[in-house]
Amino acid sequence: MIFVDTNVILDVVTDDIHWSPWSLRQLESASYTHQLIINDTVFAELSVGYPRIEDINDLLNDWGLHLIDTPREALFLAGKAFVQYRQAGGSRTGVLPDFFIGAHAAILDIPLLTREKTATRPTSPHCH
Repeated sequence: MIFVDTNVILDVVTDDIHWSPWSLRQLESASYTHQLIINDTVFAELSVGYPRIEDINDLLNDWGLHLIDTPREALFLAGKAFVQYRQAGGSRTGVLPDFFIGAHAAILDIPLLTREKTATRPTSPHCH
């Protein structure tokens, strides 16, 4: 399994001029050998750009993305990592969803496919 971050999906969906080619290559390559998963946080972030839930469900089905629930252990780890981030002087706002995503990948002990240079996964860097 490979956990797919929202930014990688959005790069392709929005045809981002800088990131779409890279993200599409990564998704295609990963899908040949791994099950691609997202969680409820990624689903919620994607929902902002879609008027109907059926549209997101179609995207998931078309791309072979599997939605799994975030376990409590990941939620707990995300909270602790977020506190450490703030105590270390982290000042970016709106980053808690990134911690939910990173912690979920960490709890599952699987790669996180993201383009963030400083991925917030508590145990490993981003996957390239």
